[in-house]
Amino acid sequence: MSNKMALGWAGIGKMGSPMSRRVLAAGYPLTVFDPVAANRADVVDEGAAVAHSLAELAEAADVIFLTVPNDHVLGQIVLGPDALGTAMKPRQVLVDMSTVSPKISSEVAMCLAAKEIDYLRAPVSGSTTTASSGTLTVMVSGNESICRRLEPIFSCFTSRLRLVGTGEEARYLKLVINSLVGATSALLGEALTLGRKGGLSIETMLDVIGESAVASPLIAYKRDMLVSGDFDPAFTVSQMMKDFDLILDAAKGAHAPMYLASLVRQHFEAAWAGGSAEKDFFVLSEHYARLAGLQEAGSGSGLP
Repeated sequence: MSNKMALGWAGIGKMGSPMSRRVLAAGYPLTVFDPVAANRADVVDEGAAVAHSLAELAEAADVIFLTVPNDHVLGQIVLGPDALGTAMKPRQVLVDMSTVSPKISSEVAMCLAAKEIDYLRAPVSGSTTTASSGTLTVMVSGNESICRRLEPIFSCFTSRLRLVGTGEEARYLKLVINSLVGATSALLGEALTLGRKGGLSIETMLDVIGESAVASPLIAYKRDMLVSGDFDPAFTVSQMMKDFDLILDAAKGAHAPMYLASLVRQHFEAAWAGGSAEKDFFVLSEHYARLAGLQEAGSGSGLP
């Protein structure tokens, strides 16, 4: 019988599935909660138990991880009737790895503190690919001793863990990163369009960009997509719009001017209105190409 901590996991979606499967493969007893049976099917087939309510999940686990899509779902799972804020007991640990607002996170923190439930904010940076390979970056804020105690669990799906504060710092850092990620799509799309108007191919430009001072792992990761023009989503325009709404709401609350982020948000809105809501957010290169009167992306053959 395993002497490892019993884990619970709520939200077995695109990111939750590979992450939860990795902790299961590492030998941790795992109980999962997701209302959609198809979402949890793979991890259950590999040996995870199923909780049919949040109360069952709290009863089965020492530590509960959350990977949920938005503020509303986090509020339902923790603050709603018959939710984890009621079902969990003192000294249990809740680790939320979702991208949510500092506002809802602080409400969760207050609720859990009143019950003496430990709470870590631990949003991740990476993709489904890095989740599957165990190379995510995790940003954590909360109690340092709890974070260090859970490091062996985090190491199942991350290669980099940074403790950045005791409050909502990890939430803000995740929004900082996502603002740069979204802006990269916009700036690169504009730049590639300029180059194509000058007779360059996307492939040639990306080859040189990848060897220049502005090379980045993100651009390298998106290279094949940009060359082919196949914007099968790793992260959709709709999802990025949700994140930019979080970014701008947080900026409003903090009185931090974000002129460029506001503009980038509107370009994603235009891409959404143009039928690209469920395409990868780097589809902005296609959006800018249309504005400039060019054929759409996928001109890696050498034609502009």
